[in-house]
Amino acid sequence: MIKKIIYALVFVLYALNVNASETEGMNWKEKIKYNFSQTWKSDTYDLYVPLYAWHNRLTYDDEHIDKYNENPWGGGLGVSRYDSDGDWHALYAMAFIDSNDYVETMFGYAFLKNWYLDEAKDFRVGAGFTVGLTQRHEYSYIPVPLPLPMFGIGYKRFDLQAAYVPGIENDGNVLFVWSRFRLN
Repeated sequence: MIKKIIYALVFVLYALNVNASETEGMNWKEKIKYNFSQTWKSDTYDLYVPLYAWHNRLTYDDEHIDKYNENPWGGGLGVSRYDSDGDWHALYAMAFIDSNDYVETMFGYAFLKNWYLDEAKDFRVGAGFTVGLTQRHEYSYIPVPLPLPMFGIGYKRFDLQAAYVPGIENDGNVLFVWSRFRLN
């Protein structure tokens, strides 16, 4: 839990240093409120398809690897926008089959600082974070905070995105990968 709190603080500090021109001069509370409300009002909708849940082989023994599901069948929807700097903001909800073959939900806010690889700004790579809540069977589906580092690579309307779930031996340490397709 301490690691999650540290990650959350790092992500919030990173977010506060993001200097989109439309939030210049705002304090951190105003920036958070602005980004959330602008994203909520967006008319750009996304479809999410979970693809893979890789359990870090350096932190899991073979017994656990053999019993875990790494195919997180499911889906999700979201709303997103690109700010004036070309960075991506999203509000999303996903449900999928977790490592133990139970349904898990995940919803929250995501941000990626993007770097464009061509003049047309079709190809991009990004790094950032997601903060939100997850619900898992181990916790009786009580919402649990979910601050995670996030990465992505995209071309036009399609993105491959991933978040890394930190953990301890035989718990956590999962790279969760999904695709995102902009619907409009």
